[in-house]
Amino acid sequence: MGGGVTRVGNDNLFMAYVHLAHDCQIGSHTIFANNSQLAGHVHVGDWVILGGFTVVRQFLRLGAHSFTAMCTLLFADLPPYVTCQGQPASARTVNAEGLRRRGFSAARIATVRAMHKALYRENLTFDASKERILQIAQDKPESQQDVAMMLDFLAAVSPKVGIVRSSRRSVD
Repeated sequence: MGGGVTRVGNDNLFMAYVHLAHDCQIGSHTIFANNSQLAGHVHVGDWVILGGFTVVRQFLRLGAHSFTAMCTLLFADLPPYVTCQGQPASARTVNAEGLRRRGFSAARIATVRAMHKALYRENLTFDASKERILQIAQDKPESQQDVAMMLDFLAAVSPKVGIVRSSRRSVD
């Protein structure tokens, strides 16, 4: 796995003392604040922002448009659009401000909020959350692109790794 190559996309900002280990895959338009650290085999999606002193354990994935607060410690995959904070990281909310800055409409942001609610706030199992997210695409056909990205990410989550949990409740 990995092949000994770290790949970095376009239009990224890496501040002082950032570390990218072996076999990392970095998307485009990312920001890595001071002293952000990635262990080996980490995959970072497009438009991800890592706050200063964020540390990411090996073999993790950070979904597109996700955001970590300063001093975050990641031990699980971070789904797209999710903002997390803490040691260990805990899901807080959606990256709504980042989405607005990238031109997401209010309707698209509402869809992202609905997916977050299904994952973290409705007391559903992980599989039931995925079913609820699929229902969002059926109810709002204009949201299919965002829902597809989330479902593709969740489908690849390893049971050993899981996703970042909410401090309010755990997600199976």
